[in-house]
Amino acid sequence: MSRENDVLVLGGAGVDTIVYVPELPLPYADSYMIERGIRTRAGQTGDFVALGLAALGLRVHHLDMLGDDPEGDLVRALHEDHGIPLTAVPQPAGTKRAVNLVGPDGRRLSLYDSSRTRSTDRLPEDLVRELATASRHAHVSITQLCAEALPVLRETGVTLSTDLHDWDGENPYHQAFADAADIVFLSATALTDPERTMRRITERGRAEVVVAMAGAKGAYLFADDELTHVPPVAPPSPVVDSNGAGDAFVSAFLHGWLNRETPRRCALYGTVAGAHACTIPSTRTEPIGREELLGRAAEL
Repeated sequence: MSRENDVLVLGGAGVDTIVYVPELPLPYADSYMIERGIRTRAGQTGDFVALGLAALGLRVHHLDMLGDDPEGDLVRALHEDHGIPLTAVPQPAGTKRAVNLVGPDGRRLSLYDSSRTRSTDRLPEDLVRELATASRHAHVSITQLCAEALPVLRETGVTLSTDLHDWDGENPYHQAFADAADIVFLSATALTDPERTMRRITERGRAEVVVAMAGAKGAYLFADDELTHVPPVAPPSPVVDSNGAGDAFVSAFLHGWLNRETPRRCALYGTVAGAHACTIPSTRTEPIGREELLGRAAEL
């Protein structure tokens, strides 16, 4: 299929403030000295997926709402610096932001500013339809405005993926995304029975493939009515930060999927990219490139 874009990324644009704390959970204290500094930079889940896809040579367009504020300027500059087209619908409440506390072992705790979103937020239907029609695939963040866009996306016939993050398999908010997507990603962290949840996703919705990312344990792949454990990949250097590892996994998986690789091969790409991301401080933007990804996968 020849279209203008390989992937349309919906939602997930924003700014994070990174704080490297001495331990997690962080015990109460009047104050802490943060030796590694505190830095605010552009990049939330949709931004990182878009960056990862672009680094692998795919044509990407990102669509979301941004405020006319310094945070929005950071997001716009990030996309401009990496040559990724961005369509930003005005957001009167301001650009999404969060604070990420990162422990010495790379684990993180994210604090999201919910005042930057409103229940009435919407992406213009005509704009969503136009960009989806021009794309081979759409990756959808789990924000409310993206939930409202799901029917229009399905009308266009574009294939969909989504990342449910730490869904427990029960919260009804995530169900519309799980039902609508052809590829469903989620974290295994909150799942008591990953296979049961993954199987139920395929039985209820459209998903051909479900991937539960399990961090240092690798991932679980459910495809063709079979669950497969995908072993972890050793990081090429010490782990410093897990921020963006899941987004890197998603980007590399989709790269394989859009190049007609098998689900197992796509998952291997995902584990390689996720391991790479854990070696990069989240204050830097260095997604794995196509040559490095294919080279490391070939070694395995």
